[in-house]
Amino acid sequence: MSPASSLLSPHAPRRILLLLLPLRLSSSASSAAAAVSAPALAMPPRRDGTKPPPRKWKPKASDASFASSSASAAAGIAEPVAKMTLAPREPPRAGPAQLWVPRGSATSAADGPGAASASTSTSAAVAAEQGGAASQKLSSLFKAAPNFEVDNSTFTEAQIRATFYPKFENEKSDQERNRISISMELVTAVLGDHGQRPKDDYAVVTAVTELGHGKPKFYSTPEVIAFCRKWRLPTNHVWLFSTRKSASSFFAAYDALCEEGTATPVCKALDEIADISVPGSKDHVEVQGEILEGLVARIVTRESSVQMEEVLRKFPQPLLDGVDSDLGPSLREICAANRSDEKQQIKALLDNVGASMCPDHSDWFGNSGLDAQSRNADRSVVTKFLQAHPTDYATKKLQEMIRLMKQRHFSAAFKCYWNYQKIDSLSNDNLYYKMVIHVHNDSVFRRYQQEMRKNQGLWPLYRGFFVDVNLFKATNKKAAELAKDGDALLKNINGALDSNSSSVDGLADEDSNLMVKLKFLTYKLRTFLIRNGLSTLFKDGPSAYRTYYLRQMKNWGTSPSKQKELSKMLDEWAVHIRRKYGNKPLSSSTYLSEAEPFLEQYAKRSPSNQALIGAAGNLVQTENFLAILDAERDEEGDLRVEHGAAPSSPVSTSADVVPKTDGLIVFFPGIPGCAKSALCKEILNTPGGLGDNRPLHSLMGDLIKGRYWQKVADERKKKPARITLADKNAPNEEVWKQIEDMCGSTKAAAVPVVPDSEGTDSNPFSLDALAVFMFRVLQRVNHPGNLDKASPNAGYVLLMFYHLYDGKSRREFENELYERFGSLVKMPLLKPDRAPLPDAVKTVLDEGISLFRLHQNRHGRAEPSKGSYAKEWAQWEKRLRVTLFGNADYLNSIQVPFESAVKEVLEQLKAVAKGDLKTPDSGKRKFGNIIFAAVRLTPADIVGLLRKVSDKDTAVNTFLNETKLEDSLTKAHVTLAHKRGHGVAAVASYGIYQHQEVPVSFNALYYTDKMAALEAQLGAVNGEQIKSRNEWPHATLWTAPGVTPKEANMLPQLASEGKATRVPIEPPITVSGVLDFY
Repeated sequence: MSPASSLLSPHAPRRILLLLLPLRLSSSASSAAAAVSAPALAMPPRRDGTKPPPRKWKPKASDASFASSSASAAAGIAEPVAKMTLAPREPPRAGPAQLWVPRGSATSAADGPGAASASTSTSAAVAAEQGGAASQKLSSLFKAAPNFEVDNSTFTEAQIRATFYPKFENEKSDQERNRISISMELVTAVLGDHGQRPKDDYAVVTAVTELGHGKPKFYSTPEVIAFCRKWRLPTNHVWLFSTRKSASSFFAAYDALCEEGTATPVCKALDEIADISVPGSKDHVEVQGEILEGLVARIVTRESSVQMEEVLRKFPQPLLDGVDSDLGPSLREICAANRSDEKQQIKALLDNVGASMCPDHSDWFGNSGLDAQSRNADRSVVTKFLQAHPTDYATKKLQEMIRLMKQRHFSAAFKCYWNYQKIDSLSNDNLYYKMVIHVHNDSVFRRYQQEMRKNQGLWPLYRGFFVDVNLFKATNKKAAELAKDGDALLKNINGALDSNSSSVDGLADEDSNLMVKLKFLTYKLRTFLIRNGLSTLFKDGPSAYRTYYLRQMKNWGTSPSKQKELSKMLDEWAVHIRRKYGNKPLSSSTYLSEAEPFLEQYAKRSPSNQALIGAAGNLVQTENFLAILDAERDEEGDLRVEHGAAPSSPVSTSADVVPKTDGLIVFFPGIPGCAKSALCKEILNTPGGLGDNRPLHSLMGDLIKGRYWQKVADERKKKPARITLADKNAPNEEVWKQIEDMCGSTKAAAVPVVPDSEGTDSNPFSLDALAVFMFRVLQRVNHPGNLDKASPNAGYVLLMFYHLYDGKSRREFENELYERFGSLVKMPLLKPDRAPLPDAVKTVLDEGISLFRLHQNRHGRAEPSKGSYAKEWAQWEKRLRVTLFGNADYLNSIQVPFESAVKEVLEQLKAVAKGDLKTPDSGKRKFGNIIFAAVRLTPADIVGLLRKVSDKDTAVNTFLNETKLEDSLTKAHVTLAHKRGHGVAAVASYGIYQHQEVPVSFNALYYTDKMAALEAQLGAVNGEQIKSRNEWPHATLWTAPGVTPKEANMLPQLASEGKATRVPIEPPITVSGVLDFY
């Protein structure tokens, strides 16, 4: 189902669809989120000294009755922003805290920028003595910190200082107005190449968040526009679509442009379609260029259109006063002048920012007088933070979020650093840290959203958080008071959640959390196909590179015609760059120095090549100012380590025949008891193996000591052409990534074999499957891994594996495996016509799952016998055995016979080896390059119509017989609009009617000896008349060899000149067709 059809579902009548589409201006450079306080920032000067043209916003007709009812809501945004003021900045504190700044930065609190230090040799000696004592104290604290133990007197307080890259829109929120985090996206050429080097470095505001002691409140888009215009901050281009028709048109426009779109045509089309268009502060073409990364679409409330109009009236685009002011050296100039090392560049950048914004550099450089341990805190800080008692509501909710992410093994980093701003308050019982939370993968947000549906009290997840954390010990009296307050806090939280968590936390319902990222092929071919494919091309050669880029295009749903064009271009690129560089890899951070000239020359050869490339030329030279970066400290996950690492995608897919010189890895994302070892034995004993001559090899995890997957990799390097059966459960993304790396390093394909199961909304395995796995394990005897009926914790172990998959539905689980490895083999497990799971079995499994979650929350991965629930675990393990064996007949009867399962798996594996395996339905939208909109007609209906006409006209009958038109007519349509002739917006305007039936009346037949067509009159859909943009609506039926279908447009004129025959159809004959895009 397409985003348009799913987002516009008629089953959500609570609101109309409203889309805000910020144009993401990051199409070339590494992006960095910058969270700052809110000083008034002047707009940076234009490099050419000219002023941009005045901006205008474009409101269209709106619903007057709705507008009047929403006036107060709009005023609620504009008025508070208009009244905002900035609190005076607290000056830097004087005293000992000034001693712990890096060398070269020690100025007094009274010193202004550029003022000379007034220290003498005597004062310097005193300062050095004090600093040495303080450093010794701090060193002692840092060394003792890992021994800080959490007990009943340990409390923690957390304050969110900033958030960046919000993934959910929350327009309803609490109105705490305390601290404000301004998140910006920096677009710069100094951090390496993306899709196109920007002509100038710039930043745009992507989000504004109010940070109080409660939940962060993320500004709606109208609020962001109002805030930025008041404080003269740069914004993105925003389009608002307030009707179903305009929103549908947006998705159709994207489909029409997704494979060729660049900034100018995309902005032009969206300006024509949108109900409100708000130009950005920066013109993308002027500062960046034509290559556009993509768009971000999200659903917002109906009130947003009225709010936006009110904001634009009250906050016009600010005048660019001071645009010609000298603001000092540019980012590129600073980096160019400080190229000795990364530390020097960072210091130069901080110095140029100024002391008013960055008075202390210790957050970047730590304490120069201490050893390296002052830079980073120990990894146990997060664990201690989760174990300590929260002192307030915000801390409790943040703990809840982090605990969930840890339990579900979400791909995220939690890094802690010493908080040098609190250095005077540090003691053995009072520790201050800065915690940085960074979500790595977009899939985490989908999984987290599922958790929010189950627990609506969860705070929304952002791409990252910056949090101040205080861990401290309280006295007995103070601890009792805090504990009492904490109990009241928990009661208030639980009571609020029981009554109406959405109203307490201000959570938007799940519709308003939906966000869609839409990228353009002209960007993706540079960033993903060229840049990210460099390591494969230079390490594994052109053949592996071709497999890599074909796999990427297949996953994207690229149209066959574009795949063919891109394959030709990329093969030529591979030959060109390998011939020029040999075996020396091209740096991905400066790849455009070679790629851009190549693309420019390739585009000049033909108009089709120009459309494929999008734009090329005007290359910005970066070699003299490229930043010096330590990739190990990359917080954004956007920098690539230059040591030939293979891309995350494997180098083979099931769509290609696996060469006999390549290997195959068969692995098992399953749970103990899924019969993988028994299956591996059957495969090894099968005559002829998988149908070719490659040798089979199996490695059983229970017999391998040490790191299993490293052992597999070592064995594969010895004989890379053989088929490896990895007889060990592979339950998580970390293992899948290792298998992908093995594919790249040993030239192999990989195929996951998974037990077939319906799954649940949050787990790919059903309770029925879990019961069967447990039943099988408890029947084992003398298992090599000691997981059998003699194991006292067998049930717990299986629950642990079961929860490793938690957070993914069956569809998400299968889709991710297929997208990573290109194929998926399902092993039959349960009979489809089985009886429901007995209540007793379901109850004991539910009890175990609940107990497991309690145990995990308190003890993590500790063994059940060592925790506070040891007694409960022992009792549950006994009940589990009694219950499962008491229902043995049922559990045996619902399983597919093992022999049948083996036979089916072998057939699928042989198909993988031959490249014949059919891919599963991923449910993903297939994007294509829309050319025109039309009403599709059924040939049988047209043939029946022609027969009726020929029965009344012998000349028509003769014409039909001579041309054999009935035999040659295989398809017919009435064109509504064409992208080339009528424009993208015209084609996209039919999006609201896609897949709808349209009545079409034919009132005349035109024909010559070279062509024939029916004159058409279109009917209405839901009371709205469908009109064709063609001057003469018609359906072309036949053309002679050498005659193009578009020449049929001339038939009315030819008939008026007596050069064509017109046969009226009276009364007109009406048939039904379906409106669609082509």
